[in-house]
Amino acid sequence: MTTQQFFSTQKSIQVATDKREAAMQNPGFGSVFSANMASARYTAADGWHDGQIAPYAPLAIAPSALVFHYAQEIFEGLKVYSQEDGSISLFRPDANARRFVKSAERLAMAPLPVELFLESVEKLALTDRDWIPKQRGSSLYLRPVMFASQAALGVKPANEYSYYVLACPVGDYFKDGNSGISLWVSENYSRAGIGGTGEAKCGGNYAASLAAQAEAQRQGCDQVVFLDSREKTWVEELGGMNIFFVFKDGSIQTPPLGGTILPGVTRDSLLKLAARLGIEAREEPYSIEQWEADARSGKLVEAFACGTAAVITPIRQVKRATSEFAIGDAKAGAITLQLKNALLDIQQGRAEDPFGWVKRLA
Repeated sequence: MTTQQFFSTQKSIQVATDKREAAMQNPGFGSVFSANMASARYTAADGWHDGQIAPYAPLAIAPSALVFHYAQEIFEGLKVYSQEDGSISLFRPDANARRFVKSAERLAMAPLPVELFLESVEKLALTDRDWIPKQRGSSLYLRPVMFASQAALGVKPANEYSYYVLACPVGDYFKDGNSGISLWVSENYSRAGIGGTGEAKCGGNYAASLAAQAEAQRQGCDQVVFLDSREKTWVEELGGMNIFFVFKDGSIQTPPLGGTILPGVTRDSLLKLAARLGIEAREEPYSIEQWEADARSGKLVEAFACGTAAVITPIRQVKRATSEFAIGDAKAGAITLQLKNALLDIQQGRAEDPFGWVKRLA
């Protein structure tokens, strides 16, 4: 197999302009999908094969497929952007490809080679480029996913896997990305533990967060934030996003990676971007008690969640079982907006890309 030749586009289709434009009118996040998808198969005998870009369609899968019984499944999320010059681009797809390999290894799955991951997302982006929104902050969201498709029972790694990439036009993950979200501090549930799968992007981690997310919604909050599983003291991350804190002295801080926190591509990008903007950035533990104390004293003035889907979303309020507190003036702060605008400017070709993150496709 040779890179750029593995995924055939012979079966891909295009849809009528009016039908496509109607589907793209104010779609909810992840509710409208483009005309095509990428796919490939793996077997122990043949390795990766049958790569193609073909029409988006339902799958036929055996009810005994191992994914349904032992949860061997991983996924990724990345975006395609319209550029100022009319071209299109991906943002740091190599980082997603490498993380996909690491997630596969943690779940004892057959890793998809980096070059095949990159070819699949590039070819799907080019095939369905007419589905890319052009408004600021909008994009074509790509969802690579791989799962154990072998039809068998038994607690062991599968020897057959299916890989797909879906594409959907999206705007803000939250209805108003700058108005801020409220968080519920989960003290009954944990997202991940030491030695678990917390740093892998697998469906099980997100399934584990759903009961806590439902609890947050019952408390009138938008999202849940998890503490460490051992001491229930240290802030780790939200159900699907990393978190940053902004202090009165202008510095920012985020919890350190250690196996229980997903190494977010946006998180890493913001740490590097902050350094270039002259913003002191630290990776240090931060307790829930200190967070509340700093918010009340005014030492902490902003906080935000970040991820590929949410980009940067300010946090306006935090609620616990015994108390609640506001963050700053409960609005998007100056540093939050500075980082968000700087990141969006790079992603959409409105500013210099000193890191080489933007991969132009056409």
